[in-house]
Amino acid sequence: MKVFLKLRWFFKERRREYFIGILMLTLVAILQLVPPKVIGYTIDEIGDGTLTASALTKWVGIIVASAILMYIMRYYWRQMIFGSSNYLAKNLREKLFRHFTKMSPSFYQKRRVGDLMAHATNDISAVQQTAGGGVLTLFDSITTGTFVILAMAITIDWRLTLIALIPMPFMALLTNYYGKLLHERFRHAQAAFSDLNDKTQESISGMKVIKTFGQQRDDIDDFTHLSNDVVDKNMRVAKIDSLFDPTISLVIGVSFFLSLGFGAKFITEGAMTIGDLIAFTTYLGLLVWPMLAIGMLFNIVERGSASYDRIEQLLNEPVEIMDKTGAYDVRPKGDLAFHVDSFTFPEDATPSLTNVHFDLKQGQTLGIVGKTGSGKTAILKLLLREFDGYKGNITYGDIAIDDYKMLALREAIGYVPQDHFLFSSTIYKNIAFTNPDAAQEKVEHAATLAHIHDDILGFTEGYATIVGERGVSLSGGQKQRISIARALMMEPELLILDDSLSAVDAKTEEAILHALKASRENATTIITSHRLSAIQHAHVIIVMHEGTVVEKGTHEELMDLRGRYYDMYELQQLEQQVEKGGM
Repeated sequence: MKVFLKLRWFFKERRREYFIGILMLTLVAILQLVPPKVIGYTIDEIGDGTLTASALTKWVGIIVASAILMYIMRYYWRQMIFGSSNYLAKNLREKLFRHFTKMSPSFYQKRRVGDLMAHATNDISAVQQTAGGGVLTLFDSITTGTFVILAMAITIDWRLTLIALIPMPFMALLTNYYGKLLHERFRHAQAAFSDLNDKTQESISGMKVIKTFGQQRDDIDDFTHLSNDVVDKNMRVAKIDSLFDPTISLVIGVSFFLSLGFGAKFITEGAMTIGDLIAFTTYLGLLVWPMLAIGMLFNIVERGSASYDRIEQLLNEPVEIMDKTGAYDVRPKGDLAFHVDSFTFPEDATPSLTNVHFDLKQGQTLGIVGKTGSGKTAILKLLLREFDGYKGNITYGDIAIDDYKMLALREAIGYVPQDHFLFSSTIYKNIAFTNPDAAQEKVEHAATLAHIHDDILGFTEGYATIVGERGVSLSGGQKQRISIARALMMEPELLILDDSLSAVDAKTEEAILHALKASRENATTIITSHRLSAIQHAHVIIVMHEGTVVEKGTHEELMDLRGRYYDMYELQQLEQQVEKGGM
């Protein structure tokens, strides 16, 4: 029952609705006592021969009035209680989503997408059931059970009531034991569903790769194995769940047996009437629901408790990158200074960057080259404040970047990553992502700068073309150029192209770079690339190797050094000659 205490913040928030709902439940529980008593009186009057038409009409009227009132109140308590539980689901979904947007990349490196989706669907649904069906079964079983037992003891016979309740403690012990087993098994079942959900998401996203390598059969086998695991774990839950109803039915059956046996004895002794015994057994029948509700309550609560623990664990994950108190809420502008003595990614043993220093004047272009894993992307992640915890200082406009509010900092940076993500929407909406109300002319201008406008006009639907999930219907070069156009729509002070021209040909690359240079005279640009033609024009070029800067200068200065940059350039020139047939 601890989950109810954990949810007290929500019950306090919706206290009016829950108060009305519980009040209606209580009134329904009281009104349920009327028909059995009326039936008892009617049977005794029939036995005594004193039942008249007017008396029968009165008793029938009382039962009909009780039924109408219960109908109305049941309508309202369902609206109040179950309606409120929908708000809990909405609240938790929004909390989770807001939390996801605050988390750093390291969080997503540790957590799988399918697992996060399972938290936001199955787990929230289980908690919602606790705030709806759980509250219902808790208060309905308590109020109905209490009032029925009091009616049996006070209006009929307290001795027979005690006798009928003898089996109840055994039921309480057994259902409590079942509940503990259910909690543990349901937690494992939810974890298994998370694994299956993650596998499904991953397989659908990577279906093209799976089919290309002919791994459909192995992928189906993996899916089947996980699916069977989900079934097995849920069957273990079902085995415990299925024990509740038979146990409760057995206990109720023993209570009926004792009531009829001792009730018949009391009738022969003249201590009870037949009408009293019929009313008593009818009341006992009303106890069946509270007893079954207790079983349902354990089921719902333990499922909800296990799921809420999983959600809490996720929400308690600390937000690693946060705004400082009093951070500047202005868009950065000016010179950029990057002076990092050391930086190590979380959970890595060795530093990813060591002694990386460069200064960039406003309006200049920086080129970064180096082999995969040399530290190029690490530099960009620090500039974007995706990670903190480095030794050194990074300033933008003579202000440390962690003294800016993150939103203000990132609004000034147009970032085009290596992994181009497009939304399953139109090309127009993908380009206008940061400014959904942008005029068509502005979107087309950004597309023209990114050298994708003519391609878009060649599509059947033009800018209204749906790109498919993650841009599946587009080529790699088209996705890159749409991503560049999207970044340009921000009119960023700093444009970062992280190897974002790798999928376009040399002619298109030259056209894009020329357009960027002409349109961004006073804006700063950083380009990382394996292809040196993309950064030859840069004002400053740094060559990265094993996390440190080994060479720095202009293209001409680096060529004169005849070091790593020179070797890379000569090799690429040779490759180009080979591609042209040795000319």
